[in-house]
Amino acid sequence: MSEPEIEPAPRSQELFARAQQVMPGGVSSPVRAYRAVGGSPRFIASAKGAHLRDVDGREYLDFVMSWGPLILGHAHPAVVAAVQAAAARGTSYGAPHEAEVELARLVTRSYPGLERVRFTSSGTEAAQSVIRLARGVTGRSRIVKFAGCYHGHADALLVEAGSGAATLGHPSSAGVPAEVAALTSVLPLDDDAALERFMAEHGREVAAVLIEPVPANHGLLLQRREFLAAVRRLCTRHGALLVFDEVISGFRVALGGAAELYDLRPDLAAFGKILGGGLPCGAFGGGAACMEQLAPNGPTYHAGTLSGNPLAMAAGLATIRALTDRSAYATLETRGARLERAVAAAVHEGGWPVRLVRQGSLFWFSFGGGEAVRRPDRIAPDAAARYARFFHGCLRRGVNLAPSAFEVGFLSLAHGEAEIDQAATVFAAALREAFAGEPR
Repeated sequence: MSEPEIEPAPRSQELFARAQQVMPGGVSSPVRAYRAVGGSPRFIASAKGAHLRDVDGREYLDFVMSWGPLILGHAHPAVVAAVQAAAARGTSYGAPHEAEVELARLVTRSYPGLERVRFTSSGTEAAQSVIRLARGVTGRSRIVKFAGCYHGHADALLVEAGSGAATLGHPSSAGVPAEVAALTSVLPLDDDAALERFMAEHGREVAAVLIEPVPANHGLLLQRREFLAAVRRLCTRHGALLVFDEVISGFRVALGGAAELYDLRPDLAAFGKILGGGLPCGAFGGGAACMEQLAPNGPTYHAGTLSGNPLAMAAGLATIRALTDRSAYATLETRGARLERAVAAAVHEGGWPVRLVRQGSLFWFSFGGGEAVRRPDRIAPDAAARYARFFHGCLRRGVNLAPSAFEVGFLSLAHGEAEIDQAATVFAAALREAFAGEPR
């Protein structure tokens, strides 16, 4: 397959060259560097609604949406006004304030079983802290995670499966001590029997089983409710805490996240993305009995100078308040279904081995066709190469997707029917180009 044709962007290329002189890889987060798709990243000058404008003056219909937080759209008037008003009162206090109480009340009312919440500055910090809390509550050390689920870059979670029965993990990043990785076990998604066997043998060691109930960081690997229910049942049986990582799915797949969607209650949950309305914010929460083990009430330590930052709380309040009108989710479902139907029709007509996987306002192009993929080892080996051609075909036509075959797309309430129809037309053209010359 030939390399994707890449459209020049001289001002962005100039900035990227300068950035590489002062920032590792020229970026603040690796996927932004375009290494997975080729070319150099577009530097953004402004954003509004469903659109971005880069420093070369080109406009794009955006489906990255800052990797998920912007469910209302870029620069939503209510969010901008709330942040401006908060900034005029002070950008950081390092002290309690009313907005964090109000956002905590909204979160606990929205999410099933949540009685207490503690704010952080990122989803990574939330996941790291919830693990410490689970270990503190249970007195156990082992953590279980699943291959294909991403929980931020804390050492204990940058771990991949070891050999055999996956009783020991090994680091997936330099700088993670093997001794730390050894306390994390990695199991396959969508495998009830493997989980049952592991918990029967090691359940007494497990402090927490951590899962993205809607895995959305290695493709959109939608899980069977029966599998998630088995995770819940086995945690209860063996005295381990079930932790839902809802950094992406929280407040997106439903107001109550995947817990509401699947009618399953975790013991603890981690949040981020939408909770900050586009500003840095995360949180973790659960029942009062667990959460009251945090300092200052209990022996498990967590702190943060910018936790509950007034600007982030203002943006989060404006966003979550807009979502409490549940018609927002009906609108997102309608728009998502419209996009799914249009892409499915184009794929059927073209005879291409690709499908659009969707859950509400989350979507992912699964190259390879066939049945829905629930595990990362089932993703087609040539998916990344096909996606790179597709990605650049979309970008040249003014549609911005994530620069990785394994990241999902995000719809927002700013994506109206016209934007959905525009995207469907571009997707069909880019797929036709990506599969040009291949037998049907």
